Amino acid sequence: MMQRVLCIDSGNSRIKWGLAYGNCWLARGALAHDAAAELAPALREHPMATRVLIANVAGAQALVAIHAALTGMTLAPDSIVDVRAEAMRAGVRNGYREPSRLGVDRWCALIGARAQVSGAALVVMAGTATTVDTLTADGLFRGGLILPGIELMRRSLARDTAGLPFAEGQHQPWPQCTDDAIVSGILEAQAGAIERAWHRLDNPAAPCLLSGGAAGRLAGLLDLPVKAVEDLPLDGLRVLAGEI
Repeated sequence: MMQRVLCIDSGNSRIKWGLAYGNCWLARGALAHDAAAELAPALREHPMATRVLIANVAGAQALVAIHAALTGMTLAPDSIVDVRAEAMRAGVRNGYREPSRLGVDRWCALIGARAQVSGAALVVMAGTATTVDTLTADGLFRGGLILPGIELMRRSLARDTAGLPFAEGQHQPWPQCTDDAIVSGILEAQAGAIERAWHRLDNPAAPCLLSGGAAGRLAGLLDLPVKAVEDLPLDGLRVLAGEI
């Protein structure tokens, strides 16, 4: 019997949530971390969830706030699951030296990607940080990259240099002002890391599944097959709901 599952992706910047029934989303939304208490009111107009799966990378305080927000929902004590990375699940084998040390958001994104692509793929999450993870055709997560996200790069240049501004420029092939030079350099650095990882797959048909708040700023710069996905960790949580 299918259940209504509330999937919660608690990232560094926001809480994203989706109410799933089987393979369908009944509703989706996002909240700031300081508005976690609004989660239950946001769900009142939708059918009641019977299970909750949470992927949290925002620290212990954020997780406590999410659990507190769920106390008003009539859920069985064992129906709320704090997901962790594992050695193997849902067709994905975790190639990390210590599988449990892989960030749960990356783990869920890999599972979400595997559900959409049966072959090799590059899984990119462009958020507060940018993660670039390699998934082989047989479901092995070989490893990946972590680099500062676009906004972190922009802030670090403004904070840690004497003469550079908090840039509000645009991407240009030949930047001719400082703001454009900073923004263009940041975006080219992000795109370059993604393309280098994709070339290591040595498979020109392998797609790059691109997700996260900054995905739209990168998609048009990448010289490779790109598939935009709204929130891969939420998709992964939806898959995991049928497995755990």
